[in-house]
Amino acid sequence: MNLGPKIIFTIPGLNIPISETVTTTWAIMIVLTLFAYFGTRKLEKVPRGFQIIIEGIVGGLNGVVKQTMGEDKMRFAPYIGSLFLFFACSNLVTLTGLFGKSPTTDLNTTLAWALITFFMIHYNGVKSKGLGGYLKGFLDPMPAMLPLNIIGELATPISLSFRPFGNILGGSVIMALLYQFFGYLSGLIGIEVFPILGVGIPAVLHIYFDLFSGVLQSFIFIMLTMVFVSNAID
Repeated sequence: MNLGPKIIFTIPGLNIPISETVTTTWAIMIVLTLFAYFGTRKLEKVPRGFQIIIEGIVGGLNGVVKQTMGEDKMRFAPYIGSLFLFFACSNLVTLTGLFGKSPTTDLNTTLAWALITFFMIHYNGVKSKGLGGYLKGFLDPMPAMLPLNIIGELATPISLSFRPFGNILGGSVIMALLYQFFGYLSGLIGIEVFPILGVGIPAVLHIYFDLFSGVLQSFIFIMLTMVFVSNAID
């Protein structure tokens, strides 16, 4: 079982491999860009049709940001909303049957998102409190806590990246093992068992691992991002 990202092609002359993670990520970016363009190019005062869906998504995400971070931090809503949609689509993309693996099963993807959050935390902390005031916070509640506070901050991108990566990859491994088991069982008894057992059981597990767990991990990630950034500013 190959758990690493599949290499789709190599750029001629540069010998740079392009993995399935990159191609799937770009496909998601294109779809979301088109979704945003066609959903907002003809906005009306009285929403109807596709605009109702767009306003529902934007309104729901703005409400989550407002409730979690406060009305004074609504400037983060566009980033949080974009992150959630991109994260959720990355987790759900395998349900389309057009792509082999979710970009979230590649640690490079989740680590990149975690590093963006990490830099947002410290940039906004320094911007809000000043460099001296922000660094002084590492001495709370006592100067002896400085090493632990530093380790805790450095652990943030690690925990943020490994949580969704581990959950989504774990679900992919379980599904791959299940399909291999059905194939082995079919060869063992000489009867194709997939039409009998392979429809209901994998469907239920796909609903959990790809749909429920995928959206849940996306929500947890943006919630942690909002909490960490808010704490750094306040």
